[in-house]
Amino acid sequence: MKIKIVIYPEPKEPAMLSPKLQDALNEQMKNEFFSAYLYMAIAGYFQSEDLPGIASWMRVQALEEMTHGEKFYNFIADTAGRTDFRGFEAPKNIYESPLDAFRYSLKHENFVTDRINKLMDLAKEEGNHAAQIFLQWFVTEQVEEEAGFSLIVRKLERIGSDGNGLLRLDEELAQRVFVPPTTAV
Repeated sequence: MKIKIVIYPEPKEPAMLSPKLQDALNEQMKNEFFSAYLYMAIAGYFQSEDLPGIASWMRVQALEEMTHGEKFYNFIADTAGRTDFRGFEAPKNIYESPLDAFRYSLKHENFVTDRINKLMDLAKEEGNHAAQIFLQWFVTEQVEEEAGFSLIVRKLERIGSDGNGLLRLDEELAQRVFVPPTTAV
């Protein structure tokens, strides 16, 4: 007597994300990982300019951005979505000055803020409360990100061509350490 074994696939929970929202979240995950890549490139610029403290500050920024990308990865996975890793262009590696590098970084953070706000708008439009709660952390984080970069831009504008001022800023920024986020999301 033959026994026929039938294996049924495990039922999958219904996705909590619409295809449109899942796509947008995956795109932002890419943007977060690109940000890490960009800040590592900028760290390399500062290292080559003999400004190890600012280079270290940028490496910490890159680590933060990696955790942001991981947050998106985890949220997509936790909502029964599918992560989709996407490529990106090489980051800018050469800057005219430290001020140029920080102005470029601030412009990038403005872009990220715009993308987060558009994601929040989409989550609200779709009535996805879980996504809205998740994204609120990023809305708040972007206020902090832009404020930090703006402050450094203003300090560099005041410093101008004063080498001593730049060295003092390098020492100040060297104090930053990476602190992983404590939130569960």
